[in-house]
Amino acid sequence: MERKRGPEEEKRPWGGFLVLEDQPTHKVKRIWVNAGQRLSYQKHYRRSEHWIMVEGKARVVLDGKEALLEPGDSIDIPQGAAHRIENIGKELLSLIEVQRGEDFSEDDVVRLEDDYGRAGRSAGVSIYGK
Repeated sequence: MERKRGPEEEKRPWGGFLVLEDQPTHKVKRIWVNAGQRLSYQKHYRRSEHWIMVEGKARVVLDGKEALLEPGDSIDIPQGAAHRIENIGKELLSLIEVQRGEDFSEDDVVRLEDDYGRAGRSAGVSIYGK
């Protein structure tokens, strides 16, 4: 089941996100990943991230090492670390992402691998023309 899009939500090919808080020192997002989908294998040079699982089952790759996460689990993504999250369940995956650093824009993304043909492109350049 796909999540319905609200006015402040950003849709992506894998699911989407909603910005809950955007401050000079941090940004907080609610992210959802549709069943069988995954985000780009990517890195950020100007921020770190902390993921807290809310619902679903995930496979996380962090600098080439895999971990399985369930609701209540969390993981730190250091600045510059290659990472991705994949929904390995049959239901929607949901997590809270806390970003800390110098730049919280979608431009601070280097895609190393991408299932949707966007490798090497910044997330700030939308495939939807936004």
